[in-house]
Amino acid sequence: MSLRGRLVLGLAVVATTAVLAAEVAGFVVLRSWLMDGLDDQLAHFSTPRKAYQDVVSDEGFPSRFTTPGALPSDFRVYFYGSDGSLLSASLGDADQATRPEVASTVDGLGLTVGHPATVAATSGDARWRIVLRDGPDDMKAVVALPLATIDGATSKILYLDGTVLALTVTGVVLFGRWVVRLGLLPLTRMERTAQGITDGDLDLRLPDTGARTETGRLGRVLNTMLERLQGALRERETSEARLRRFVADAGHELRTPLTAIQGFAELALRHEQQSAAGRREANRLIAQNAERMGLLVDDLQLLAKLDHEPSYGCEPVDLLSLAADAVSAAALGDSGRRIDLEPLRTLKEAKEAEGAERDEDAEEHEDSEEHEDGEELELVEALGDPHRLRQVVENLLSNARTHTPPGTPIHVRVGTALVSPDTGGADRPGRTSASPALAHGTAVGVLEIADAGPGLAPEEAQRVFERFYRVDRSRSRSRAHDQGGSGLGLAIAAAIAQGHGGRLELDTAPGEGCTFRLVLPGSGRV
Repeated sequence: MSLRGRLVLGLAVVATTAVLAAEVAGFVVLRSWLMDGLDDQLAHFSTPRKAYQDVVSDEGFPSRFTTPGALPSDFRVYFYGSDGSLLSASLGDADQATRPEVASTVDGLGLTVGHPATVAATSGDARWRIVLRDGPDDMKAVVALPLATIDGATSKILYLDGTVLALTVTGVVLFGRWVVRLGLLPLTRMERTAQGITDGDLDLRLPDTGARTETGRLGRVLNTMLERLQGALRERETSEARLRRFVADAGHELRTPLTAIQGFAELALRHEQQSAAGRREANRLIAQNAERMGLLVDDLQLLAKLDHEPSYGCEPVDLLSLAADAVSAAALGDSGRRIDLEPLRTLKEAKEAEGAERDEDAEEHEDSEEHEDGEELELVEALGDPHRLRQVVENLLSNARTHTPPGTPIHVRVGTALVSPDTGGADRPGRTSASPALAHGTAVGVLEIADAGPGLAPEEAQRVFERFYRVDRSRSRSRAHDQGGSGLGLAIAAAIAQGHGGRLELDTAPGEGCTFRLVLPGSGRV
């Protein structure tokens, strides 16, 4: 049976039981009250002593006891002599068509004095209520009253109760079906929505999600579950697409050095008489491509390790010393570029400083450098793996040098801050990251690497942390990018940052350069 049918049946059963119980209780109470009133009348009826004497006397009996109206109402009195036999004389029995059926002897009555009983009539379906009373000289008398009034009243009550019961059950069934259908309407709509979702429309959501009703709360919970399931499906599809793209990119990256190795090896085998210089050049190119392929495989293995079983050291790391070492090494490798180490600034202060640097003349620029040299650099400590964090900083510096025109200045900034959109660690327009935002107000250590290069378009910035993604070579004004990496450096750096409980983020815009920011939960001063 359907839920609607069970609810209607349950309502009908409950209503029928309640009405029937009320009617039975009312019927029993009414009949008991009527019978008690009749028994009270019998108990208070007193037969005069003179009546016993007149019953056994021949004188005056016919005229006194056979006259209609000799007794009030419907009372009947039957007398038994001292020997226990029924006498022919009675009170109130003249010209009556029916009478109670009484035994011819007292013993045949089977009654106890003062305890009423019910007997049938001598004819018809009528009933009488009788009681045995003591009289003078061992005589007995039976006082009787008809039950016609009580039986008539109870019959009408039973008929009325039956009619009310039938109407109640019918009304409950009809009205209950309407109420149940109205009450289950949200479930019906949910059923239709669920069927639509089953048919493939995953964007459908359950209606009636008000918190005041059970179905509304159920709909809200189910909608939350559907959102999570759909999100999980989307993540799965995205992950599968990313995996397919990753495999394709990895195959493409590996195919290039493998093809080169194969080509030069075949060249060396086919031309055995070639010069020593030619063989050395072929061997050099084979070794170079083998080294490139080895580096690519190492990067892939590192990414797999960071994804599945990241293992990092946990010791205090001085980000300022780390940045200073990286700046010194980069400056030695690129002497024609200005790479400096500065205190951390807010985004507003950094933009103002960059604008001033571009607009000032040479004398003002020298004054500005002197001012910056006088600024105090802050000691910043963070817990982590110094080797991995050094790898991140070196990767970011190498990325800035590779993808900006020669001579473009690079600023490395170190300091402590509280997480906010203006300092780092939190999302804001124009900022991208592969890791979730940190809690606002968290004390962090920040290491920024900012360049004044051409910057990135928003669609490029959104994908810069993807594996094997490389920005269009037009961003770089040098040919060095032609010999660049495989597009795994920023993905590795972002994974290391997230593994340390922080994140790597990028602020950029076309023509405004790039600012990569390493944000780590720190223990330094704020």
